[in-house]
Amino acid sequence: MKVILGYLIVIFSVFGGYAMSGGHMLALFQPYEFLIIVGAAVGAFIVSNSTKVIRATMKAIASIVKKSGGSKKYNIELLSMFFELTTKIKKDGILAIEADVEDYKNSELFKKYPLVVTDSTVMEFLCDHLRLIITGRVSLNQLDELIDQDIETFESEADLPIQAITKVADSMPAFGIVAAVMGVVITMGMIGGPPDELGGHVAKALVGTFLGILIGYGFIAPIAATLENQLSATITVLQSIKVVLLASVHNLAPSIAVEFSRKLLYSSDRPTSQELELMLSDLKSSKATEAKDGTSATPEKESV
Repeated sequence: MKVILGYLIVIFSVFGGYAMSGGHMLALFQPYEFLIIVGAAVGAFIVSNSTKVIRATMKAIASIVKKSGGSKKYNIELLSMFFELTTKIKKDGILAIEADVEDYKNSELFKKYPLVVTDSTVMEFLCDHLRLIITGRVSLNQLDELIDQDIETFESEADLPIQAITKVADSMPAFGIVAAVMGVVITMGMIGGPPDELGGHVAKALVGTFLGILIGYGFIAPIAATLENQLSATITVLQSIKVVLLASVHNLAPSIAVEFSRKLLYSSDRPTSQELELMLSDLKSSKATEAKDGTSATPEKESV
């Protein structure tokens, strides 16, 4: 929704301002100029990127609309999930979460947090490293180093579509100039014609430059910036996972582990320490009530 709103503002500001200043909208309708610019940009994009990067770019663009990570609601779910997860590990041992890790989509523990569970990047990262901890075959230092390397690899790979889109955005003004030059070539071929006809061809050529700059910096560059912001937010979440996992391996209290994790999230999108304390108290009360109900239900079953 925010992306659509931003584009509408760009369109209204540019074309609305042009029309209100006395410009004729039909003069900007130059499909052949548009074909030259966009076609050249698409061709250059295909030539300069591998099939893997092209597919990743299409997937990244699609994720702009449906990406939910980074909101305060998402982070509250994330921290709540961390608390329940680390509490279960501390109480029942690391093997108690093996079934949850192997099938997180159907896990009763994780299903309570739909915003996080639907984020496959975060869940796969979390579960992959939990599997390593469950095996008990890596030391704490090895785990720390491995998580850092995993985050670095993820960041490098996720940055490829951003760089590809940025290069296309930067090249659009140049392709606009190409369209303009070709328009000038056509104009020069008609140099002996009527002045009004020559003026029309010059105007068409200038529209090419206009379209190249507008498409590049008004529509494509914001996509790269949005993806870069999303990547930064995801990296922050992955770093918070690292902190909570290492804290759990160190056998720290779940509330301390979650507080360490909270510190890494963006201050604008995370609960305050007081909100976190209240949230954890509610979770503890809920767990205590569930445990009490389960205990009281057992004798009734036995008496039957």
